[in-house]
Amino acid sequence: MAVYNYDVVVIGAGPAGESAAINAAKHGKRVAIVEGQPAVGGNSTHKGTIPSKALRHSVKQIIQFNTSRLFRDIGEPRWFSFPRVLERSKRVIEEQVEMRTTFYARNRIDVFFGLAHFKDEHTVVVRNTNEGARELCALKFVVATGSRPYRPADINFRHPRIYCSDTILGLSHTPRTMIIYGAGVIGSEYASIFSGLGVKVDLIDTRERLLSFLDDEISDALSYHLRNNGVFVRHNEEYEKVEGDEHGVVLYLKSGKKLRADAFMWANGRTGNTDQLGLENIGLKANSRGQLPVDDRYRTEIPHIYAAGDVIGWPSLASAAYDQGRFASSDLLENDDFRLVSDIPTGIYTIPEISSVGKNERELTQEKVPYEVGQAFFKDTARAQITGDTVGMLKILFHPETLEIFGIHCFGDQASEIIHIGQAIMNQPDGANTLSYFVNTTFNYPTMAEAYRIAAYNGLNRLF
Repeated sequence: MAVYNYDVVVIGAGPAGESAAINAAKHGKRVAIVEGQPAVGGNSTHKGTIPSKALRHSVKQIIQFNTSRLFRDIGEPRWFSFPRVLERSKRVIEEQVEMRTTFYARNRIDVFFGLAHFKDEHTVVVRNTNEGARELCALKFVVATGSRPYRPADINFRHPRIYCSDTILGLSHTPRTMIIYGAGVIGSEYASIFSGLGVKVDLIDTRERLLSFLDDEISDALSYHLRNNGVFVRHNEEYEKVEGDEHGVVLYLKSGKKLRADAFMWANGRTGNTDQLGLENIGLKANSRGQLPVDDRYRTEIPHIYAAGDVIGWPSLASAAYDQGRFASSDLLENDDFRLVSDIPTGIYTIPEISSVGKNERELTQEKVPYEVGQAFFKDTARAQITGDTVGMLKILFHPETLEIFGIHCFGDQASEIIHIGQAIMNQPDGANTLSYFVNTTFNYPTMAEAYRIAAYNGLNRLF
């Protein structure tokens, strides 16, 4: 068996693993990265963030074409099949893989494809059907193996009409009806995508409201627009069993309801990819969801073995994973630029999209913190009137006396881009992180960014 020696070995080439490896390499360390899939990029590139967002973009363009009066002069509304729309996302994936492959080459990082298995605390064995087994020895490790959909044992995912959020990308037709079980971020995003393709969607939520971690007003807006787009949302429901036959799938709910659809997608929970790592050989143990516990420096119980990204759980976002990997790498390198990733904006790519940062109204009320609200509705902005994307709003929560900004919540077109302006101001030193910035700053006109000025004036007007 061939043996290779490194300063750092990273397991997993998703966002967390990529940033950890590159950061270590740029600081002069000899680095190797191991990826279980036949190409770099991790689940984020191949099955998660990239394909789903590329799908969403294509579907949004279809919706704009079918609802714009301008395009009616060209022809009648058209609907596209899911496989055809999926083709664009495949091209984006190929571009991402090519780009990320060059990152490793430029930084002289050795890439090994295969499954990594700890032999001892300083050695992993990488097995590949084509190249056999190889041993990688290192002083330090970063586990960034990501996560996969949780798949209950009592559901037959081998049935051709039953999917999870990974296998849905292999759907070879466009169903007329679909049941999505799980109304979290993934379930809500795919409900938007399929309803945009004209599919009748039943979205099953096991909780009382959609995405309850959001500001209540934003959650309510999402619920309204999903329903307005033809998604039937059922709250407080749990499955009893799922049965597939040659005609479709039947979902039996504990409430006594029985639903039938052409296809069924499970989108309720994820589990960390740790079951094949050989953790038992080094004395580490994952929790019940397959996640590795870490301290506030991203260290596991074994100090020279770090973990970052989805494999450690919350917030399970590609953006956060990239930073977690970089700072885990910084700590193992004993650099001074370490930071615990906590200031994390949410980005939810439903149609329309959602993004937020900071506290919401419910949290501030529970903490008995006085606050006021400034709002800007997109329908009142010139840029939204020009583009036709008039659905949405920007909401700023701030202290009525100091004007300090507590939270920013956005719903509508470009929400995930707009939020970063507010995030930057919130992170300014005390005295500069206030509503005054938006009042005293000149914004380009017409832009979506000027919604900050409108919301700031709206909030100030509530004080007098």
